[in-house]
Amino acid sequence: MTDSALTLTDVSISYGGIQAVKGISLEVQKGEIVTLIGANGAGKSSTLRGVVGLVRARGSVRVFGEDVSALEAHEIAARGVALVPEGRGIFTGMSVRENLELGAYLKRERVGLAQRLARVVQLFPRLGERMKQDAGTLSGGEQQMLAIGRALMAEPRMILLDEPSLGLAPKLVAEIFRAIREIAQGGMTILLVEQNTRLALAAAARAYVLVTGEVVLSGTSDALKSDPRIEAAYLGGTVA
Repeated sequence: MTDSALTLTDVSISYGGIQAVKGISLEVQKGEIVTLIGANGAGKSSTLRGVVGLVRARGSVRVFGEDVSALEAHEIAARGVALVPEGRGIFTGMSVRENLELGAYLKRERVGLAQRLARVVQLFPRLGERMKQDAGTLSGGEQQMLAIGRALMAEPRMILLDEPSLGLAPKLVAEIFRAIREIAQGGMTILLVEQNTRLALAAAARAYVLVTGEVVLSGTSDALKSDPRIEAAYLGGTVA
């Protein structure tokens, strides 16, 4: 479809003899927030890594209409895809500014760099107050802000977020998700992996449910919130 930002068709990912993702298909439209939900080990993070070329995916991965299945990670990044990895992946011995500037390594013009820094600081004012600090001295929530800000520095068209609330206090989780909604309002396409199923379904328009590497359910977030199988498995309810 012309409005498709990401289309996976029969995608499988293996690590040695272990098949983490088993022939899944899904689609994310331009400007949409879609979430992948499921238990630990369901294949959610592997799916994101396959999209950005950090692991080799069998099947078809199309980004904005282009088949990127055979491309290397840096080539996929150049197509406008940015990953905010689980665990943040920041460089703790570098300053906040250096981490952010590293995110713009594909776009090094100085005028544009300053504008992108300003936009990140507008989204996360705390980072503006800590530009000279080593990233390793930031709190967990501030490090997550930095990881998201670094991804935005590349001016991507689509961001993949892997467990953005992991290990954060509720107040900081709320701030991170406020920023995610603001990013989406600017037209960004977002594919979200999030253990907090309530948060994920509240933020996303649609969801795919993964179980042991397979898509077992999909639909609008509103429909899945009221699905007794989701309620029982992920929202703390029980099926009568």
